[in-house]
Amino acid sequence: MPKIKTHKATAKRFKVTGTGKLLHHKMGRSHLRRNKSKRNKRGFSRMIAVDNFERSKRINQLAPTLDKE
Repeated sequence: MPKIKTHKATAKRFKVTGTGKLLHHKMGRSHLRRNKSKRNKRGFSRMIAVDNFERSKRINQLAPTLDKE
């Protein structure tokens, strides 16, 4: 039986909470931030939950060994 491989790009982008929810950062936080409002930029620091069940199922397939915080 071969080892289960983790998709490293997925593992870097997502975190799992203690209750098992998947979290991710919002898009648009890397560059061109001078043009965005201060309120908008503050929101980029927070992680938000993945709401779509199908997407979370796919993430669990790609990275089944994501560690809980």
